[in-house]
Amino acid sequence: MNIDPALALHLLHRCALGTLATHARDPQGFPYPTVVPFAPDASHRPLILVSGLAEHTRNLAADPRAGFLVVDAPGGDVLNAERATLLGRFVPLGDDPHVTARYCRYEPDAARYLALGDFTFWALDVERLRYIGGFGRMGWVDGTQLDALPPLAFDEEQALWDAYDAGAARRDGLALLGVDRHGADWRYDGRRVRTPFDSPLADAGALRERLIACARDVT
Repeated sequence: MNIDPALALHLLHRCALGTLATHARDPQGFPYPTVVPFAPDASHRPLILVSGLAEHTRNLAADPRAGFLVVDAPGGDVLNAERATLLGRFVPLGDDPHVTARYCRYEPDAARYLALGDFTFWALDVERLRYIGGFGRMGWVDGTQLDALPPLAFDEEQALWDAYDAGAARRDGLALLGVDRHGADWRYDGRRVRTPFDSPLADAGALRERLIACARDVT
């Protein structure tokens, strides 16, 4: 079945937790799954913050190939829920203040882990993913199909953050997490919420207008 890549993209942005499956070093080769918080980066790659002491981090250092499962099942009905298994290779990102700033908007508690000095960011370069939208709705998507448009530069996204934070649409309990050409991510009532745009937007002015309109609709 042909799957619209936008379905997988928006699912990825709605989820706050993922199951990371690495290749165990001992016993060698066995799948080693663990649950981790994550945030999508500007290119929609799952971004994780992990300790160098963690078993999964050591596994990635030895073999960067991994699977990453995201599920959106608010009612607990997993079999009819949207889910996707992403396959690819994780890459360490080093010390990048832009990555840190974006991730900490999604996961504010990350600041205390970063202060320990042992935690680093890794991003998954997605090669393929298997999307399941419920019974009978499933298919493979190539990683390059997720988004053919260039990502927003950090300064462009920062300007949109600032426009929301300083604007009349800002309200208590609604925090803007991230913006891309396809939609915006929010934290509302403790939940991560995705507001997709009707179509991808390339113009900065159009992005700002749509972002403010979306803010009023988040419930």
